[in-house]
Amino acid sequence: MNPNENTGWTPLSHADQDLERVKDVPDTPQTRAATYKLAWADEEFMTRRELRPVRLQLELLKPEMTLAERGIRSTVILFGGARLPEPGGEAWAAKNETQKKNLLKNSVYYDEARKFARLCSQQSALSYYREFVVVTGGGPGVMEAGNRGADDVGAPSIGLNIVLPHEQAPNPYVTPELCFNFHYFAIRKMHFVMRAKAVCVFPGGFGTLDEFFETLTLIQTGRMERVPVILFGSKFWKRAIDLDYLADQGTISPGDQDIIDFVDTAEDAWGIISRFYGL
Repeated sequence: MNPNENTGWTPLSHADQDLERVKDVPDTPQTRAATYKLAWADEEFMTRRELRPVRLQLELLKPEMTLAERGIRSTVILFGGARLPEPGGEAWAAKNETQKKNLLKNSVYYDEARKFARLCSQQSALSYYREFVVVTGGGPGVMEAGNRGADDVGAPSIGLNIVLPHEQAPNPYVTPELCFNFHYFAIRKMHFVMRAKAVCVFPGGFGTLDEFFETLTLIQTGRMERVPVILFGSKFWKRAIDLDYLADQGTISPGDQDIIDFVDTAEDAWGIISRFYGL
């Protein structure tokens, strides 16, 4: 049926059109009532506890649709501490002199994250920024360095922010139209790994460890395709975790440690990825 023919049939309204139409209705007690609002335009309704399954679905769909429309097929994840300063910067998160000294010492990994993101982005340019696109948590520290490295070479990069009690604002180097915000950690983690071709982990704290071990679990259990998992900072990580000890105790299988590689430079990390994919 041709909708333009005079058949008496009227095309169905799109949701955005109806949203505009309800703004023009007469102002009455009935139209001012919360129950009159279109359900999906009613913030109070949408944030009710019973609507959690719908919100989970929306948080999965919105970034997925945006990245697909942009043509982004694969990413390289940079996990790492929000507290690591840029070399020469201030150790703003330090609570004592020991922390200040160590944060400033580990600031070298801000530079390595920035260099590594440049290397990823130069490879990404060969696919018109569809492959090996840098993705970070969108905040400060290592995350900022990753987005900044992509920006250094004119490449887009993704930031997956999350609402925290102390708001983590997006760093200024995230590509604005690829800057997302999440309420649910679980959905944010899904978006990190869904397109990942490599996972690179820089010195960090609980959040970084959480993301790192969840990735290891997904690979170990076969729920995620095997990709390079690279730890930047050999001395830091070999003190922070001891996977050989876990293997000796029998709590992981011998060889599970081989899922990860340790590096200290951006060039070494990119070399691992290049060999893995035959670039």
